[in-house]
Amino acid sequence: QVQLVQSGGGLVQAGGSLRLSCTASGSIFSINTMGWYRQAPGKQRTLVATLTNRGSTNYADSVKGRFTISRDNAKNTVYLQMNSLKPEDTAVYYCYAYVDYMGRYNYWGQGTQVTVSS
Repeated sequence: QVQLVQSGGGLVQAGGSLRLSCTASGSIFSINTMGWYRQAPGKQRTLVATLTNRGSTNYADSVKGRFTISRDNAKNTVYLQMNSLKPEDTAVYYCYAYVDYMGRYNYWGQGTQVTVSS
C-alpha cells in the first residue's frame, strides 16, 4: 500500500507560478513511477508529467518548457513546478504513483485545485 498526500495549488494570475508537492508513505520502495495528472471540469483526467525511479521524465506537450517535475528522495516527495501558467491549466491536479511489485497498482492523491485567472 502507498499513501499520497498532496499540498500546494490555489489561485494565481496568468503568467504566475505555483508548486505542487506530493509526499508518499507506506511501501515506497515499490514505487516505479510518480507523476501528476489533471482533470478540468467536464473533461477526462490527463497526464501532466511523470518521473520514473530511474530519473526519466515525460511531459504532456501542453506543459513542456513550463512545468518541471522533480523529487526529493530524502523526503519521499515529488514536486511539480508550474511556471508561465495559463487559464487552460486550470484543473484539479492529482498526484500519481505506479507500483509494479507483487502486482501492478495505481495510487492517487486527494487532488488539489489549481485555478489560473486571465
